[in-house]
Amino acid sequence: MGTPDYYKMPSGTSHSNQRKSFPGHRSHFKPRFPIVFIICLSFLMFVSTPFFLLNRIASNLAVNSKSRIGLSFSNSGAVEPKNTVPFKMTNPEITPFERPRLVERKLLSKSQPEGDGAVVRRSIGRPELKNFDPFLLLDEFSVSPPAGFPDHPHRGFETVTYMLKGAFTHQDFAGHKGTIKAGDLQWMTAGRGIVHCEMPASKGAQNGLQLWVNLSSKDKLIEPAYQELEGKDIPKVEKDGVRAVVIAGEALGIKSPVYTRTPTMFLDFTLKPGAVLHQPVPEGWNAFAYVLEGEAIFGDLSSSAIGAHHTVQLSSGNGLSIWNKSNSPCRFVLIGGQPLNEPVVQYGPFVMNNKQEIIQAIEDYQRSRNGFERAVGWRSDPVGLSDAE
Repeated sequence: MGTPDYYKMPSGTSHSNQRKSFPGHRSHFKPRFPIVFIICLSFLMFVSTPFFLLNRIASNLAVNSKSRIGLSFSNSGAVEPKNTVPFKMTNPEITPFERPRLVERKLLSKSQPEGDGAVVRRSIGRPELKNFDPFLLLDEFSVSPPAGFPDHPHRGFETVTYMLKGAFTHQDFAGHKGTIKAGDLQWMTAGRGIVHCEMPASKGAQNGLQLWVNLSSKDKLIEPAYQELEGKDIPKVEKDGVRAVVIAGEALGIKSPVYTRTPTMFLDFTLKPGAVLHQPVPEGWNAFAYVLEGEAIFGDLSSSAIGAHHTVQLSSGNGLSIWNKSNSPCRFVLIGGQPLNEPVVQYGPFVMNNKQEIIQAIEDYQRSRNGFERAVGWRSDPVGLSDAE
C-alpha cells in the first residue's frame, strides 16, 4: 500500500523549498488558511497515522505469507494458479464424492415362508419395493432339511446365489449338477428357460443370499448358462479395516472376473469398528445396501446408524460413504446396476416385457417347448446330506 496523498508534497517541491516560500522571520509570516482549518488538519493526521501503520504491517505480513506458500509449492515441483493453495481431502469423515449417494429410505426385512418350508427375509421384491430396476428380488434365506426349493422353472432373468453358511446342491434338467458351499457363488442365466432345484446339502441351517437380475428384451431368450466360482477364486482385498469380497464389479482396486450381461456390481463388505469406506458407484445406476450383521452409517455422517436385515435404498450420485462408529464389525452387501428402462411383467418365476410374453412362457413350460423340451419326465435326484454345518 502506498503513501496517502495527504502525506505527499506537490511535485517539484520539498520541505526546504516550502520554507523558502515564506519569509524567514516570524513577524513576516502571514497564514494563508484560517487557524481552525490547520487545527482540523493536524487532528486528522494524528488520528489517521495509526491506521496507516497497521495497514502497512498487515500488507507486509500478507506478502511474506504468500511468498512462503509460493516457495513451498514451487519446491514440490507443482505448478499452481496464482495466489491459490491446492486442497487435498485427507479427512476420512468427509465424503470425497462430488455427488454422494444418500439414504432415500430404509426397510426392515422380516422373516416369511418361501418355497417348501424355507424361510427368507425379502429385501427387493416385497410390496413396498416391488422391483428396483434392474433388480427383481433379493432374499436372505435360511433353510434346514428337509425344506428347500424343489423343482421349478425360470425364464427371462438371472439368479445369483451367494452362500454365507452351509451348502446347497443344485440340479437342472440339462444334467448340470453341483454343490456350492459357504463363500461360493453361482451366477445362473435362465434365459429362454430352465428347470432346476436348490436343496440343502448339509444338516442344520443353510444361509445365503439370492439376487434376481433382470435381462434386457434382447437377452431374455438366450440359451441358459452358468458362472460358478468357489470362494477361494472370488477376489478379496483388505485395507484400512475394510474387507471386500468382489463378487461382481470393482472395489478397492480389485475387479471380479464375473461377466454381467446387465451391468452389475455386487460387493460384500465388512468394516471393523472405526473403519470408513468410500466406494464409487457409477452415475446413473440404481444401488442399495443390505445389512447382514452389525450397524453402520450410510451416506451422511450426521444420519443414524442402520442395523442388520435392513435394506438401504440409495439416492442417485457417483459414490457412497459408509462409517462404522460402533464397537462391533459391520457386514453388508452393496448392490448396484444399470437400469434397463423396460417394462417389467412378472408371473412367479417368469419375467418378461408384456403380458402376452408371460402367457407364452407359461404355455411353453406346460407343453415342454421353446426351451423347456428337456423338462419332459425330468425329476431331480434326492440330495444326500453331509454332517457339515
